[in-house]
Amino acid sequence: MLTLLFDGLAYGMLLFILSCGLAVTLGLMNFINLAHGAFAMAGGYVTVVLTNRWGVPFLLTLPIAFILTAVLGLVLERTLYVRLFDKTHLDQVLFSIGIVFIAVAGMDYLMGSQQQILDLPDFLKGRVTILGVGIGVYRAFLIVTCGVLAACLQLVLSHTRFGSRLRASVDDRRVARGIGIRVNTIFAATFAVGSGLAGLGGALGAEILGLDPTFPLKFMVYFLIVVSVGGTSSMTGPLVASILLGVADVLGKYYVPSLGGFIIYIVLVAVLVVRPQGLFTRAG
Repeated sequence: MLTLLFDGLAYGMLLFILSCGLAVTLGLMNFINLAHGAFAMAGGYVTVVLTNRWGVPFLLTLPIAFILTAVLGLVLERTLYVRLFDKTHLDQVLFSIGIVFIAVAGMDYLMGSQQQILDLPDFLKGRVTILGVGIGVYRAFLIVTCGVLAACLQLVLSHTRFGSRLRASVDDRRVARGIGIRVNTIFAATFAVGSGLAGLGGALGAEILGLDPTFPLKFMVYFLIVVSVGGTSSMTGPLVASILLGVADVLGKYYVPSLGGFIIYIVLVAVLVVRPQGLFTRAG
């Protein structure tokens, strides 16, 4: 049981890193970016290619995946996404869905449709037993890494000048510009970081979640569920929602295999019946 809880926690922390960029763009920038999974897929392929084909150490590929997907996000934000910030949510959804299908087709053409296998370093393989609990070494690495990232992200958004300027830009762009805030720069940086975090999540999750060109389509609903259950007013909600959904998914598939992946939808419905705005949405 404890081993399953540990695996569920690792899965939940991974879901958070994959989803937190969407929580930022949707909750703080009020932009619905359903192509978020495409950036995660890009980060995963960067790590797989660098590790398996070029022999780059796995740990070194993680910051590279973050930087490259952040740059990709910045370029797309400045050239394409910026035109959609003032459009309706329907326009944003249709546009980002189009980006998803372009990314899926492009990756299938470049890399093929086969599942990619990530060759982890030996020190991250295997399991250890602590107090009778079987702990996967790589899953422990995920928990620590994602936990540190979650804490840093919450700190930046809640206790820095950048975070306050971002919230001011979202609340009223005209007033923010009037007091000297460079709104376009703030949005571009935020989108780039969100894309980079998605790429980092894809790199970290390639070994557990699997990686193929359909990745953005398979996991799009997971990202949306995390944001819907957790709310978008802070990083605390998506973090708690990710852990809740990760544990529920692992335990459900083990104890009630006939339901399979349907458990997370049961959790989604149960939470939204009680808290339609998400677990941690501010009142008013």
